[in-house]
Amino acid sequence: MSTKAYFKRDEIGAGKPGFSKTRSIIEAAFYGNNVVKVNTLREAYELAKNSPGTIVTDMPVFRGEEFGLEKDAKVLLFNDGSVTGRCAAARRIAGEPGVDCNDLDLKLMNAVYDTRYSILYHAEVYIGLDPEFMVKAHLLIPEGEENILYSWMLNFQYMSDAYVKMYKESKPIADETDIYIFSNPQWKHPEHPLGLTYFNTGTNCAALLGMRYFGEHKKGTLTIAWAIANRNGYASCHGGQKRYNLPSGKSYVASVFGLSGSGKSTITHAKHGGKYDVTVLHDDAFIINTETGSSIAIEPTYFDKTQDYPTSCEDNKYLLTAQNCSATLDEDGKVVLVTEDIRNGNGRAIKSKLWSPNRVDKIEEPVNAIFWIMKDPTLPPIVRLSGAELASVMGATLATKRSSAERLAPGVDPNMLIVEPYANPFRTYPLVNDYEKFKKLVGERNVDCYIINTGEFMGKKVKPSDTLGILETIVEGKATFKPWGPFTQMEIMEWEGFVPDLRDTEYKAQLKARLEDRVKFVESRNEAKGGFDKLPEEALDALKKLIIELN
Repeated sequence: MSTKAYFKRDEIGAGKPGFSKTRSIIEAAFYGNNVVKVNTLREAYELAKNSPGTIVTDMPVFRGEEFGLEKDAKVLLFNDGSVTGRCAAARRIAGEPGVDCNDLDLKLMNAVYDTRYSILYHAEVYIGLDPEFMVKAHLLIPEGEENILYSWMLNFQYMSDAYVKMYKESKPIADETDIYIFSNPQWKHPEHPLGLTYFNTGTNCAALLGMRYFGEHKKGTLTIAWAIANRNGYASCHGGQKRYNLPSGKSYVASVFGLSGSGKSTITHAKHGGKYDVTVLHDDAFIINTETGSSIAIEPTYFDKTQDYPTSCEDNKYLLTAQNCSATLDEDGKVVLVTEDIRNGNGRAIKSKLWSPNRVDKIEEPVNAIFWIMKDPTLPPIVRLSGAELASVMGATLATKRSSAERLAPGVDPNMLIVEPYANPFRTYPLVNDYEKFKKLVGERNVDCYIINTGEFMGKKVKPSDTLGILETIVEGKATFKPWGPFTQMEIMEWEGFVPDLRDTEYKAQLKARLEDRVKFVESRNEAKGGFDKLPEEALDALKKLIIELN
């Protein structure tokens, strides 16, 4: 699919696709006489390299000429002051109860007006890497923010000859227009001390105001692309997917869903000691066609934490840009990155597609299994779910701990166990849409569904070796699951050191409490945001059945 950028004159007007109030405020700014078009990655690199405050390291970009850079390009580092994470509290979504679009539109008008004496850069990228799903996106951002611009063009698909040709050959989808994003990271407003990210995903536009962190631009763009995918028959996925290429021509396609820091990237890129031939789709953003079960990557590169990659780590060979890290001189006097979150938490870098040697843009084979990654101390390392309603509602009540990638409002406890449906805090459409799509995958396409706990089980840490060992057993078809106590739709594989004992009254009480938390969460959706995220009664019944069985 492709989106629409040009309109016949009789297609232009009030009430027609692409012409909402918010979008009209944003799109007009792209045509100002203070706008400079940035057409290539080479241009963006030069702008970012020469932007005040940029640290040009002596670390070369590996094979950069293969994706649009000069052969001598270097890894660029830029730091955002004290802001090193996303801010959910700044998000406002048109259509949700309590969101005053008239007020926000007026603020947006002024934000655009305030940039009239600035040079603004306009860049374009593709989101979605297969003709089946490709969306064009536009970013407008002021001079001085060149590193965000460059990273944005790297994170998504820049307009190479091959992808331009692919896009032209893709089929237009009626009423889906290009994405337009207006950004002013230096914007300030007394009513929005944390900034403002204002989305109108119904008309594919957003304003990112007062947001210096690149992650806001990455996830803000994905937010709109995922909404487009949702409208067009896809399950939007914040997670990773890989295909195990097994002997005799068999394959096993696994999708893992988790928030930043949950282990989804580790699982996706795990090489399993060379046991398998593995093909990677992506570790953060993809979509699943609910009719065919095939999957498409949304972005080519990886926006990864640098915490676990020391300066000397071989993986750093694939870095393109870095954010919120430090720098020093090595023994040869070369400027190199200082990683491992020494400067601050949530240091980040964009890694090239080459980091994963067996990378593809689409996996044609239908997905075999979904793994909800949770950090719930009452759950063993692996649970198998049966019943499409239970499988989907467990994804809707995915329990985890907050990520260091998130900037929290004052007074919010960073250690509190939270529920983040389908590990996707970037949803702008009703939760039931995701519920129905994942239910369809399990119920109609017979996709297996599991919960993986990568945190602690009753005080004992689940190690990556445990998680990967469990996955290998499942992929090889050697896993033996048995009914979990009284539950009729949950089974466990008894993994050494992590066997739950339902005869332990304290453990049983904690397990019941966590199940009740899920029930309370689903019930709370009936009233929260005016019922915007209400789930059907069958979802609640599936959870309540577990509590009845446990009693």
